[in-house]
Amino acid sequence: MTSARRITSRDNALMREVAQLAHSARDRRRAGRSVLEGIHLCEAYLQQSLHSRPHLAIVSDSGAAHAQVSPLLQTHGIDPIRVTDELFATLSTLQQGVGIAFVIDTPRLELPDTLPDDLVFLDRVQDPGNVGTLLRNCAAAGVQTVVSAPGTAWCWSPKVLRAGMGAHFHVRIYEAVPWSTLRPRVTGRIVGTRVQPAHSLFDTDLRSPTVWLFGSEGEGLSAEVTSDVQAWVGIPQQAGVESLNVAAAAAVCLFEQRRQRLHG
Repeated sequence: MTSARRITSRDNALMREVAQLAHSARDRRRAGRSVLEGIHLCEAYLQQSLHSRPHLAIVSDSGAAHAQVSPLLQTHGIDPIRVTDELFATLSTLQQGVGIAFVIDTPRLELPDTLPDDLVFLDRVQDPGNVGTLLRNCAAAGVQTVVSAPGTAWCWSPKVLRAGMGAHFHVRIYEAVPWSTLRPRVTGRIVGTRVQPAHSLFDTDLRSPTVWLFGSEGEGLSAEVTSDVQAWVGIPQQAGVESLNVAAAAAVCLFEQRRQRLHG
């Protein structure tokens, strides 16, 4: 993308292109690019040395006046395009927020032949908020690899990015990987979660590498994935209460694993 230093017109071709990326999943996938919006996501991106500089940085007039924006961009040598607040609103997906956005190459990692450490496999988890929260759970609990099956919400969509709160830049994400492709590459114990019959999570030894399987909100794990489960665990909870949603259940599981490893 090429640009002028300041743009004020809604008819500007570059701004139309960015707006299409921000609002269209098809355009993002076709271009291989994603849009990060807000000071937190942009800062998280710049702080991770494994990621390259953004293709484009856009700052609204009010965003440029924000106390954190100019120092952040200057520290990393980013020279943004300046736009009016009204023009920035045409590409924004936030109701409120600091007027700063980056256009980046969507990270696409090549799946390695062997995955010997902990990982989380998302089997058709469709709610973007759940997927983003799951990524955040993984980052916080120290699980650095997340693999999603086809049918899972796209990890680099705006809603998932917002829910992830920067977690995308702390984990390795492999998207649209069928279980049949992943299964021969994992070496950890394959663990699924369900209410019954299952062994109590808190009585399960989780200190060795674990492949956690979390299924779709409505249907759970697919039959193909279920057939490879080596251990079923359940979260003890109050009788008569609806089971936890997938993101909350994952948080309990991953932090129980972390607790065991920290305290033996």
